[in-house]
Amino acid sequence: MKYVQDTLYVISGKWKMLIILAICAGNNRFKDIQRAIPRITTRMLSKELKELEQNKLVTRRVYDESPVLIEYSTTAYCKSFGAIIHEMIRWGKEHRKIVKK
Repeated sequence: MKYVQDTLYVISGKWKMLIILAICAGNNRFKDIQRAIPRITTRMLSKELKELEQNKLVTRRVYDESPVLIEYSTTAYCKSFGAIIHEMIRWGKEHRKIVKK
């Protein structure tokens, strides 16, 4: 039971999975991630990215340029979560079919 709670803690909320999917889709800069997720606020995106980074699912890389360039990417550890995400997508599709009946 506690392992399920641990998992839910890491991925819970309205935005974390969407942020991971946005980064996996190639949106690596903050504004690109924000554009890919309608209605997420700057403050919420910043908070969620920090939590994802603390949980070793996302890395933040700062390039010393002018202006400073910051990119986010998923970690290998996050990619190990891929099968679960795909299963969640599959289940979600099936759930919509059942609910629409």
